[in-house]
Amino acid sequence: MKYDFDTVVNRKNTNAIKYDLAKRRGKPLDAISLWVADMDFPTAPCIQKAISEKAFHGIYGYSRPDNRYYEAVKKWYKERHNFTIQEEWIVNTPGVCFAIATAIKAYTKEGESVLIQKPVYYPFFMIIQSLGRKVVNSPLVMKKENDKLHYEIDFEDFEKKIIEENVKLFIMCSPHNPGGRVWTKKELQKISEICLRHKVLVVSDEIHSDITFGNNVHTVYGNISEEALNNSVICTAPSKSFNLAGLQFSNIFIANRKLRKDFIHEFDKTGYDEPSLMGIVASTAAYTYGSEWFEEAKTYIWENILFAKKYLEENLPAVNVIVPEGTYLLWLDFTETGLSDFEINDRILNKAKVWLDNGNMFGSEGEKFVRLNCATPRSVLKEALQRICKEF
Repeated sequence: MKYDFDTVVNRKNTNAIKYDLAKRRGKPLDAISLWVADMDFPTAPCIQKAISEKAFHGIYGYSRPDNRYYEAVKKWYKERHNFTIQEEWIVNTPGVCFAIATAIKAYTKEGESVLIQKPVYYPFFMIIQSLGRKVVNSPLVMKKENDKLHYEIDFEDFEKKIIEENVKLFIMCSPHNPGGRVWTKKELQKISEICLRHKVLVVSDEIHSDITFGNNVHTVYGNISEEALNNSVICTAPSKSFNLAGLQFSNIFIANRKLRKDFIHEFDKTGYDEPSLMGIVASTAAYTYGSEWFEEAKTYIWENILFAKKYLEENLPAVNVIVPEGTYLLWLDFTETGLSDFEINDRILNKAKVWLDNGNMFGSEGEKFVRLNCATPRSVLKEALQRICKEF
């Protein structure tokens, strides 16, 4: 490979929540941290160069995206996802969770129902609850096909919950975190049909959309149909693809003028105005020059996933590995170990000294699962797996 993903970079004492929050959160200081979803790789050199040049310019005043940024975003999504974006559709927010919260406030009232599909990225239901809306869950169903475990949507339950709970908004995770599903176009079409039939707005979190493996192809929700495009808020960011989460910059696509106006009206209430200067600079560089680095990073991560799968199959066969179709997150099922959820997580954290995300954080459907981040040097991943297998 042209780029180095094997070198271990010490991230301690760098304000990284992945490492520097261990003491505050009561975690072992010597634990290997593979929980929060950022990479342990330095970002692409082209991005580092762009940020360095801006840093040495020395003036960090109020800033706005320019034509270079808009052209870069449009080109990236056209070439990678065959999705044509108009400049006016783009709203920049500090992050996707910020955008989801804004959408909930803009399109629903307190007490109204918002649908999610657990196990799912836990900030979804935390945000819904904190805003005084009702969380409605249509759980995903784990199925086995060709000896592979994967999640599917229970469409009958999905529509039933919408009708019974008078759901106003659906937050979709696409690709799915933590399950790793890349929803097919057929599945998305069915979601769209149901949501349009019952006047349910779709907020599609597509932050992991670039990271897909093999023959799995991410379909931007707005590419399903003109009706789906105009009934959706599509949330994206360069943060997962290029490890830029700390720069607080996301691209939210809202084609429907009325929806966009209502979103911006709610957004303006926060007092947030100009976006992050370094976020603009990094995003422009990433989408313009970062493709080669990203492809190598994705290849390395996929090899990590295959390594982890093989290692666990050989050394801890009681653990079922849900191989992701997308994302760099590995969803591990410890049910067959016969241990309780508490015992599983206690062994991993306090005995093996590996800090992962407990599956029950993603809903009760995630009990006896853990989520492991594979975007790390292989030597780190190997040591974490060795520690875990030793304790089981």
